[in-house]
Amino acid sequence: MARGHDVFDQTKRSAIMRAVKSSGTAPELAVRTAVRALGYGRRYRLNGAALPGKPDLVFGAMRKVIFVHGCFWHGHDCKRGARQPKDNAAYWQNKIARNRARDASALASLKARGWVSLTVWECETRQAAPLSRKLDAFLAK
Repeated sequence: MARGHDVFDQTKRSAIMRAVKSSGTAPELAVRTAVRALGYGRRYRLNGAALPGKPDLVFGAMRKVIFVHGCFWHGHDCKRGARQPKDNAAYWQNKIARNRARDASALASLKARGWVSLTVWECETRQAAPLSRKLDAFLAK
């Protein structure tokens, strides 16, 4: 098979992509667990659809939001985020670039509306203590 072509047929690829979760992911659950442990469990709502970027956690009274981003999907500069797919590389580079531009636009729009935001990367959710410190520093301000 020539490079740049999918190894799956369109039906199989669609099924695989449908299985990719957008909410309730392991990194998101780790952040929610840490937020609850810090005593903020009843102060947030999930998936703020009314706000730009649809933040994962919205602390309305505090005017703070938290985004939990997958390193690959949002182009983080860690090992996983820097990994470039070899198949269909141009598509993925463009997709990740669009995601990053959309993320930057959402953050700017939130800031203009008076919201303070924090991005937690998937790789940061692997160790509970540093994650907890980061969240505490953001929420306690």
